[in-house]
Amino acid sequence: MTWFVTPARAEDAPAAPADGAAAAAPAADAAHGADPAAHATGEVAHEGGHEGVFPPFNSETFGSQLLWLALTFGLLYWLVSKKIAPRIGSILEVRRERIEADLGEAERARAETDAAIAAYEQALAEAKAKAGAIAAETRAAVTKDVDARRVAAETDLSQRLAAAETDIAAIKTKALAEVDAIAVDTTEAIVAALIGQGTRDEAAAAVAAVAKS
Repeated sequence: MTWFVTPARAEDAPAAPADGAAAAAPAADAAHGADPAAHATGEVAHEGGHEGVFPPFNSETFGSQLLWLALTFGLLYWLVSKKIAPRIGSILEVRRERIEADLGEAERARAETDAAIAAYEQALAEAKAKAGAIAAETRAAVTKDVDARRVAAETDLSQRLAAAETDIAAIKTKALAEVDAIAVDTTEAIVAALIGQGTRDEAAAAVAAVAKS
């Protein structure tokens, strides 16, 4: 059976008597000189025994592992709290401010658009009202002008008809007067031709008597 002694266990083990150690030393030297192969095998076995233990499960290193874990955790916490978290917070703050600025700009643009639409609709309504007023004024002016022209035309036509009737009456009167004179002359000529004598007054009276009958 081979015993493996670690440095820690060697310190904790009680010291052997000096005589035993002196007696064991020549024996160990003899064994070492007699069987170097066995000594090499023991060293290999000793190294293999240390290599077979998983370091995190080695109870001898728990203290150092906990210490390094605490140091690592503290370092990570410091990095996160002092470096990473503030940077992330500043990035988020910048993003938030940018989003708020974009939202404010969008709201301002929407308000301007609504105002422009309202102004356009108001201008359109005013233009329609103005166009309606202009159309009504134009229609009234045209109607008034047409009525004035019609009245003027009717007045002129009436005046012309009156003048024409006056002229016709004058012409008729003149024509009748001339007919009477011609009739008198003709009657006087006929009477003179038939009986050889007759006055103009008698011929006129005869024409008048025939006209009345």
